[in-house]
Amino acid sequence: MVRLANAIAPHSGGLRTALRELGAGYARAGHDPVLIMPGLRARDEQTEQGRVITVPGPLVPGTGGYRVITARRSLRRLLEDLEPDRLEVSDRTTLRWTGVWAAAHGVRSMMVSHEGLAGLLQLLGPPGLPSQRLADRMNRASADAYDVVMCTTQWAAAEFRRLAVPNLVRVPLGVDLTTFSPDRYDASLRSALAGDGGPLLVHCSRLSPEKRPDRPIAALAELRRRGVPATLVVIGDGPRRRSLEAKADGLPVRFLGHLSDRVLLARLLATADVAIAPGPVETFGLAALEALASGTPVVVSGESALPEVIGGAGLAVDDAPAAYADAVERLLARDTSRRRQVARDQATRFDWQTAVDGFLHAHATAGSPR
Repeated sequence: MVRLANAIAPHSGGLRTALRELGAGYARAGHDPVLIMPGLRARDEQTEQGRVITVPGPLVPGTGGYRVITARRSLRRLLEDLEPDRLEVSDRTTLRWTGVWAAAHGVRSMMVSHEGLAGLLQLLGPPGLPSQRLADRMNRASADAYDVVMCTTQWAAAEFRRLAVPNLVRVPLGVDLTTFSPDRYDASLRSALAGDGGPLLVHCSRLSPEKRPDRPIAALAELRRRGVPATLVVIGDGPRRRSLEAKADGLPVRFLGHLSDRVLLARLLATADVAIAPGPVETFGLAALEALASGTPVVVSGESALPEVIGGAGLAVDDAPAAYADAVERLLARDTSRRRQVARDQATRFDWQTAVDGFLHAHATAGSPR
């Protein structure tokens, strides 16, 4: 099985996590997964998730480190050398041609949707762009190019369902319930981050426009205006970091950058009182689910797929600082032990083994290539 991914940054979180966990699960199930992804320089290594081949790819300007595979001819040769029996593609634009390649070579294929395309085009495209019409055209082309279209939530599947796509499958992703646990709570860490003893908030995401990382800062400012002595920890990096640091001037905000230490990340998430995940085009939200697994409720954008994921373990709000501040106060008013248990219970509905089994079932049941 060959897996392809594009638009990856050195420190991108959710996609890398999903690729790693799924690949490791495929390997445990006896498959031979090979991941091809863009990077600074060529590499070929054996890892827990199987063989990982890094293909040199150029930086995408203004994204803070995203790289893409653009050398179509060499990628085609690599695919032909690998001779996969299955192709799984985590990209629905620049690599769509690989679905046509797979069909021509008798390889069953699956495209995994990791973003809400219409919303993303609306957020990042120029004013006046017919986002929905363009998204429909691109989504139809993706559905036609691959044997299976995989979505992780009902929200993500909706843009394909409205087109009556017949090859649509939905399988939720999972969360590492061992690494991320309420038992990681660290009183000394809390004291170091919020020494005044007030509420500790956390925002964990890539600091790029589509994630709306300014919203937690605006919510903190509103809470402080109301007399709530909250502190905010921002975990992650990206092109908006400098502007966010300027926006946070005078507020108790700690920017920790990207954390490669997953245990430290788990400690931070378990020690926080509330997490804020304001991205409006999130199709699943692994960082929010990791917070829930850590016993921390989450305030999310009501426009995204996250209300479907968090259930009653958090609150979904409109895109306004006051709405986020209101939701934080409502969660803080809940009994601490109860809100942490509800968060953990919700997270236990999602595990990686179930996700792996679902993805493998979709691969196995894909119809014969066209």
